[in-house]
Amino acid sequence: MQKNVAPSSPVGIVGASAAGLFTGLLLARRGCNVRLFERAEGLDTPRRTLIVTDRIHHLLGAASEKSVVNKINRFELFTDGRAATIPLESPDLVIERSSLIRALADEAESHGAKIEFGRRFASLQGRRGGIEMAFARVGKQTKGPQHEHVYCGVVIGADGAQSSVARAAGWPGLTTAPLVQAIVKLPSGMPADSARVWFVPDDTPYFYWLIPESSNTGALGLIGIDGRRTRRCLELFMEKRHFRPLAFQGARIPVYERWIPVERKLETGRVYLVGDAAAHVKVTTLGGVVTGFRGALAVSESILNGEPSRELRALRRELDLHMLIRRSIHGFRQADYSRLVDSMNDRMRRSLSLFSRDDAARVLWHVCRSRPQLLLMGLRGLLTNPVQAAQSCDSSPEVSLWRPPVIQR
Repeated sequence: MQKNVAPSSPVGIVGASAAGLFTGLLLARRGCNVRLFERAEGLDTPRRTLIVTDRIHHLLGAASEKSVVNKINRFELFTDGRAATIPLESPDLVIERSSLIRALADEAESHGAKIEFGRRFASLQGRRGGIEMAFARVGKQTKGPQHEHVYCGVVIGADGAQSSVARAAGWPGLTTAPLVQAIVKLPSGMPADSARVWFVPDDTPYFYWLIPESSNTGALGLIGIDGRRTRRCLELFMEKRHFRPLAFQGARIPVYERWIPVERKLETGRVYLVGDAAAHVKVTTLGGVVTGFRGALAVSESILNGEPSRELRALRRELDLHMLIRRSIHGFRQADYSRLVDSMNDRMRRSLSLFSRDDAARVLWHVCRSRPQLLLMGLRGLLTNPVQAAQSCDSSPEVSLWRPPVIQR
């Protein structure tokens, strides 16, 4: 099969994100000339505690092990005085994002990828023979010309939810949601291999979480709608439960609203998006590590093989299904979550134990077989206009984050 990019043709990746580095690693392994441009002066990325399924091992291999700080064997769910425990057949992994990025960078460089720091993306334009990118040199150590132009056959935007590459190539902007979490001491007696989830729809249409990162500390956080109000909700939640923050972490997470084509052609060159820039995020939980890597794998296969990847089609189906689930539960109130927890029988717990959230179709099928009445709850959510009824913590009205899918014509 003829390759779309010859090993000698430069591939330019903008952004040393986890998805960008993984894409560069995959292409460099196959002999491509990879240049990765990062605005920062080094890989001293902010710390952020994340939880992922063990599917990351199948995608990354040894690179994922270096970033694992803890393993989670069960989830404890709480809502309105009710509780349920779900053991996991395969443990979830707690990873430190900055360690993961350093491990990916080291491996990418070991295969020949070149990471160039202090390069702020300015523009791109299709030219005969490829794409011309312009960068501004930034940083204290900048010497020589302050601007440079780079020619590549392929450009990959891996520069986050507010991707400058995506805007320059004509993709629409993304809706984002604020993630705020605090590093706290674990409550006395809480096992370090258990994660806790609280459903409090008056605060957030998503949930609160407490993810142990060691035997002593964990990440307590939530995803909300408005950044300042989300931070206030977290502060009140901690105050009520006697948590004291040791540090805060935060990010803006893209919200998947519809599938975004990941490729655009400019003259004879091509531009791709990976990771948060492509909104490869499960909208049920706004988790995007594993799905971001799956998108990176799909894009690298498309570049190397010159045709759309089967992995890309599978990822689209997965993300669309998560969107359907999110739409069905986005308007849930406290009583709905109470009924959900009350409905958990042994068969349903077993299904949730066996299949991870990165396999949404199997989870949904087995859960609905266990509790058919959950279908009625979901259908009610789909048929009801899912206006966000949740109020902010100071009782001010909020605007719904959820928007129904746009029908492409």
